[in-house]
Amino acid sequence: MKRAIEKTGIVTALGAMSGTSLDGVDAAILRTDGVDIDGFGPSSYRPYSPTEQNVLRGALGQWSGDAVDAATDVVEQAHLALFEQFDDYDLVGFHGQTLAHAPRTKGTLQVGDGAWLSQALGRPVVWDFRSSDVELGGEGAPLAPFFHFACARHIGATDPLVFLNLGGVGNLTYVNPTFQRAEEDGALLAFDTGPANAPLNDLLQTRLGIAFDEDGQIARRGTVEQGALELFLAEPYFSRIPPKSLDRNDFSEMIALVAELQDADAAATLTAMCAAGVAEGIQHCPKPPEQVLVTGGGRHNPVLMEMLAVSLDCPVRAVEAVGLDGDMLEAQAFAYLAVRVARGLPTSCPGTTGVRAAVGGGIVSSPSATDIAV
Repeated sequence: MKRAIEKTGIVTALGAMSGTSLDGVDAAILRTDGVDIDGFGPSSYRPYSPTEQNVLRGALGQWSGDAVDAATDVVEQAHLALFEQFDDYDLVGFHGQTLAHAPRTKGTLQVGDGAWLSQALGRPVVWDFRSSDVELGGEGAPLAPFFHFACARHIGATDPLVFLNLGGVGNLTYVNPTFQRAEEDGALLAFDTGPANAPLNDLLQTRLGIAFDEDGQIARRGTVEQGALELFLAEPYFSRIPPKSLDRNDFSEMIALVAELQDADAAATLTAMCAAGVAEGIQHCPKPPEQVLVTGGGRHNPVLMEMLAVSLDCPVRAVEAVGLDGDMLEAQAFAYLAVRVARGLPTSCPGTTGVRAAVGGGIVSSPSATDIAV
């Protein structure tokens, strides 16, 4: 099989994502030249066990130490087990697991050693996607927007639209598909909208011992506490001009705002907070989007989707409506970014992370060569 990545032509890349929801690892094959999408390949999912989730939660917000080392081992072994299910690919895009994100102070930390994975797999691995962006003054997140731009062109979009990812944290990408390149000024605007599934999942895990609100059944029985919602929206984050990003636990006080509420009312209120953050974010778009395409676990929550539909002045649909896979879009994104890094193309720009200039950062590790920082 071909191992060297040529300067041009289609590359078969395997991308993976382990998000802030801490549910597991997604992996997917993408065929791309680093600009356009040629096609989608097989995908798979490897859930974290309850024990593994506890290890990861125990390391959140930490930058070093035994807890981080334990989390690193969980992440590396889970990814290796998942990657071994695939055999026909040229290189890997490995994001790792974000444990801490404070780009304005300490930086950003994604654990998992891509060089170790490269040796274990015998394939090139592209990793550490965020550090170069942060070093150049960027937020280091979100990083999927360049792939969203390619997706918009792939589905034949002609009007501005929004890709909304609702994982542990919510983030949106405004795409103007009339531009030719993602890094052009005005082609993209991206930022975190606020907490998404993480606070609700944490609340339900603590109170009821369940991982998430399946089909929004708990929230549907509740009533939104308007006072708590207003306090949430008073947070300074929502008045900041994007690009901007969040750590998973930046809004941990949300739990305190609903602490006195019954389970259903607390779930309804946290769900409404997610939708309200998105509605606030949409106001920053340069033009009203023609549609909002939702990806990530939040699209499976009908209560959240209904709240979004009421809050926004355009159609809100799961990305499956346009033929994309909302469960694997982030994994596909890192396959796409890996090819761009390997070919020296930018992966972020001022409109996506606030970085001073378009940058394509990352480390390319080969099983037979010294690591190359790009």
